[in-house]
Amino acid sequence: MNQRGFAISEYQSRTKRAQSAMATHGISAILLTTAPEFAYFSGYQTRFWESPSRPWFMIIPASGKPVAVIPTIGHELMAQTWVDDIRTWVSPDLNDDGISMLCETLRELAPSGRIAIPSGHETHLRMPLTDYHRMIASIGADRFGDDANITRSLRLVKSDAEIAKIKTACDIAGRAFARVPEIARVGQTHDAVCRAFQQLCLAEGADCVPYLASGLGQAGYGDVISPPSTRTLSQGDILMLDTGVSWDGYFADFDRNYSVGSPDAKTAAAFTRLQDAVDAGLEAARIGATCADVFHAMASVTGGGKASDAGRFGHGLGLQLTEWPSLIAAENLPLVAGMVLTLEPSIETKQGRILVYEENIVIRETGAEMLSPRAPANMVVI
Repeated sequence: MNQRGFAISEYQSRTKRAQSAMATHGISAILLTTAPEFAYFSGYQTRFWESPSRPWFMIIPASGKPVAVIPTIGHELMAQTWVDDIRTWVSPDLNDDGISMLCETLRELAPSGRIAIPSGHETHLRMPLTDYHRMIASIGADRFGDDANITRSLRLVKSDAEIAKIKTACDIAGRAFARVPEIARVGQTHDAVCRAFQQLCLAEGADCVPYLASGLGQAGYGDVISPPSTRTLSQGDILMLDTGVSWDGYFADFDRNYSVGSPDAKTAAAFTRLQDAVDAGLEAARIGATCADVFHAMASVTGGGKASDAGRFGHGLGLQLTEWPSLIAAENLPLVAGMVLTLEPSIETKQGRILVYEENIVIRETGAEMLSPRAPANMVVI
C-alpha cells in the first residue's frame, strides 16, 4: 500500500512555487484558514477541523517556510510537520481569539504590500465576521485581496505522490463496492445497507468515509445527494451508492449502481449509454482539450432533460471531495498532465428518475488514465 505522508521536499516545492507566483503578482503574503490549504502546505491533518470553535491561521510569506498561528491545542501535532515557526494562544478566547497575534504576525512577515486570501470556487474564509473586521481595521482594508488563484492553480496539478494516494483511496472504495452484494438484499432497509457499506469501506482500509449519498427507486432515483431512506429494497429498484472515502487526507469519489433483480430493458439501455458517455469522456480528456470539450463529449451521448439539472458532468478531486474545475459547457480551462478529475454523466430513465455513473481519472501525457476500478459493463444484480 502507498506510504503515508510526503517527503519534506514535496512541501518545500509547493511553497516555493507559491512564492514564485506571489512575486509575479506582487503578493507579500497569503493567509490560509482552511483544512485543505493547511494540509497542502504543511502536512497538518486532523479531524479536529470538525470542531468549529477555534480559528486556525497559516501564512505563506514571500520567502521561507509557512508560519502557523494556531490554538495551543494544535501545537503538538503541528510540531510534527516541517513547519517550525508555530505561534499559539489558548483558545477559545472570547475577547481575542488569536486575531491580535495574527495581525502582529502579518505585520512582521508582510510589513508592506498585498496580503492575499484564496477566493476562488471551493474556498472560504474561516473566521468570524467580527474578527475579519478587526483584522482589516488593524492591517488596512486596502492591503487585502484575492490570491490570483495561486493556491487553486497549484492544487489543480497533482504530483505523482498525490496521485498515488488518490489511487489508494480509489482501490479501497473499489473493493468495498465489489462487496455490496454481501450486504444488500431484498427486504433490507436502505439506511441499513448504507451503514453496512461504510463499515465495508473502513474494513477495506479507508481512514474515514466523510461522504456517502445514496439513491433508491424503481428504474432510477430522483437525485444524487440524498441521505438514505428507511424504505426497503424491492424488486425493480436501482440502488446507487456514491462515496467519498478518504485515505491519508486524499479522496476517492465515484459511485456504483446495483439492480435489485434484473433491470428492465429501458433501464439497462440507459446504463449502457452512461458507459458510452464515460468512454466518450475518456477519449476527450487529453492534454490541450478543455473541460468544456469533455463535458460536450459526454453530453452528446446522454442528451438533456432532468439529468442535466446537476449542472456538471464531473469535477476536480484531491484533498477535497470536489475541487476546481467543473466539467461544464462554460469552462474553457485546458487540461494538463497531473489533473485528477471525475467523469460523472447522468441520464434520465423516466419522468423524474435518473441514473448517474461516476469514475475517477488522471490526465497523462498519453491521455486519460483510470484511477477507479472501472464498473462492470452491466449493472450488478443483487
